Amino acid sequence: MERQAPGRYVIQSLVRASRVIYAFRSEGEVLRLRDLVARTGFNKMTCFRLVCTLHQCGFLEKVAGNQYRPRFSLRPRQKYTLGYAAHGQEASFPKDVEASLMRAAEKAQLELIVVNNRYDGKTAVRNADRLVRERVDLAIVFQADELVAPVIARKFLDARIPLIAIDIPHPGATYFGADNYRAGIIAGHRLGHWANKNWHGSADEIVMLEIARAGSVPQARIRGMLAGINEVMRDPGHCRVVHLDGDGTFGRSQECMRAHLRGSKAERTLVGAATDPSALGALRAFEEMGRLTDCVVVGQNADPEGRAEIRKANTPFIGSVAFFPERYGGPIIDLALDILTHKPTPPAVFMKHQLITRDNVDNVYPNDGLLGP
Repeated sequence: MERQAPGRYVIQSLVRASRVIYAFRSEGEVLRLRDLVARTGFNKMTCFRLVCTLHQCGFLEKVAGNQYRPRFSLRPRQKYTLGYAAHGQEASFPKDVEASLMRAAEKAQLELIVVNNRYDGKTAVRNADRLVRERVDLAIVFQADELVAPVIARKFLDARIPLIAIDIPHPGATYFGADNYRAGIIAGHRLGHWANKNWHGSADEIVMLEIARAGSVPQARIRGMLAGINEVMRDPGHCRVVHLDGDGTFGRSQECMRAHLRGSKAERTLVGAATDPSALGALRAFEEMGRLTDCVVVGQNADPEGRAEIRKANTPFIGSVAFFPERYGGPIIDLALDILTHKPTPPAVFMKHQLITRDNVDNVYPNDGLLGP
């Protein structure tokens, strides 16, 4: 008797329905229709019909609007252990990423082992060894040194541990984070439009504060800012462009901008910074020199410190591009679970960006007053 091919008698509609059911990761989890679309990979209409059927049959409970939760105990899932090598820089952005990731892991009932890279490449390499020894199921790495990224990636690859790299690409890892060139374009447009309105479409100097050690991908923010300025500013051709390595930090950026200003006589300077701490460091250097009216500054990340500066009256800090690190955790955990359960995943997942200015900062971040000084 001829042997039948595997799956011949499988009812595909039930297979699809089971994917909807197991999109819920805990018994009481409430998901919107668009969440189920994202987790299952079905198109909206297919997912809607499956959800309606499961609701009609009593498998799902409709909570409100297009939100649903399971009406039964889910089958116990495999308990995964994730490793997170945290950035380690004393700034709000990496802290927000870590806090968001810890919340999301707890909600998904995953064990999360956290180690601190201390903003240092050698420490990041040692932490990779530690997570390999811990036999984590998947590693998430946030570290800024491009030179050690291949070393770290190789350690996980050799151990057959899948890797997600946050903001700084690592060979063979799934990238999660900023769409750097797009974020740069947004910032450059802001600077260019401001120059058109206030400086007759020109400037004496454009200063770009970079993070040299982070490598080519974060450098795309700088290329994007310059491209954005050139796209909208009426007369960019006569502007001198200066590149400074602020390392993404307040102190380093303040120092290098201070040194630059000692030899610069520019009276109209556009400053684009790779991070908000870098932008604020440059701003303080102008302030020390008594030249605060000579510059306008745009940052990246829309950190709480940057948002506080944006709210001030008459500040030259005219905007920052938001990356929403406080929202990183959920999508990273979703991506990790998709990788671990062998679902199709893209090579890169980008966060959406938004320009934050004095006009919209209170709408986008209405709870900043609760943070205190």
